[in-house]
Amino acid sequence: MSERIQKVLASLGVGSRRQMETYIEAGRVKVDGLVAKLGDKVEPSQELEVDGRKIKAPHLAFRRVIAYNKPEGEICTREDPEGRKTVFDKLPKIPGERWVAVGRLDINTSGLLLFTTDGELANKMMHPSTQIEREYAVRVLGDVNIDMINRMHEGVELEDGIAKFTDIQEFAGSGANTWYHVVIMEGRNREVRRLWESQGVKVSRLKRVRYGSVFMDSSLRAGTFIELDRKTIDGIAVSLDLPKKPWESIMRGFDEGAKRKMTNQRTRRRENNRGR
Repeated sequence: MSERIQKVLASLGVGSRRQMETYIEAGRVKVDGLVAKLGDKVEPSQELEVDGRKIKAPHLAFRRVIAYNKPEGEICTREDPEGRKTVFDKLPKIPGERWVAVGRLDINTSGLLLFTTDGELANKMMHPSTQIEREYAVRVLGDVNIDMINRMHEGVELEDGIAKFTDIQEFAGSGANTWYHVVIMEGRNREVRRLWESQGVKVSRLKRVRYGSVFMDSSLRAGTFIELDRKTIDGIAVSLDLPKKPWESIMRGFDEGAKRKMTNQRTRRRENNRGR
C-alpha cells in the first residue's frame, strides 16, 4: 500500500513530517533515483534517499526501542554549539536508520529516556491524547504540608495553563532530604519543577523512573542503555493501536563494534609502548 513520502520517512525516524516536507520541497529526497515532489506517494518496494543516503524500505525496517539512563549534564539535542554532551553521543549507530527520542529531559534532570527507530511510535507516546503516565522521583527542599499536596493534586495555574500531579507519594528521607514520587500525564517544559515551585519549595534532585509501562532498571548505570525485548515493544505498540512490526536485536552488531574498537585501542597502546 502506498503512503505519502513524508509519512513514511517520519515513521522510519528520519525526522518529523514537517521536516520531511521541507526536505522534499528543497529537493533533498529521491525515490528510485528521481527527485520527489510534495504529495508523491511511495510503495514499500521503492528505494528512498535523503541527502544521498539510502533509507531502509518500510517493509524491511525493524522497530527498536532502547531505555537510556540519562545523567545530569547531558542535553536532549543531536548537536550542541557549546560542545556539551548530548544524549545521542553513546547510542549505537544503525545504518539507514536513526534514533528518535521519546520526549525530553532538561539538562539538570536524570533518569529514564526512551529512544526508538519508529517515528510514529515516538509521536504516539508523546502526544497528550494518549495520556501516558510519567513518574518521577523528586527530592524537595522545604516544608511540605497536606494543603500543598492537595493543591498540586487538584491543579495549579501555571503560565502555560493548569497543571497537576495525578499521584503524589512520600517515598523516603526526612527534612531537607525528603523524596517523593509524582506522576504527570503530559511532558511540558519543566512541569514537575514548576509545580513544586508554585508551592514555595524547591526541587533539588529530579529523576524520571517510569514512562508508561517501562520502568527504569535498577541495574542500569547512568550513561548506559538497555534494549527492550520484542514482547515489551509489541505491548507498547498494541496499547497505542499500532500494528506490530519486525524486531531484531541491535546488541550483536553493537557489541561486535565495541569489541573491534577495544582491540584497536589495545593495538595502538602496544605500538606506542614499543616505540618508547
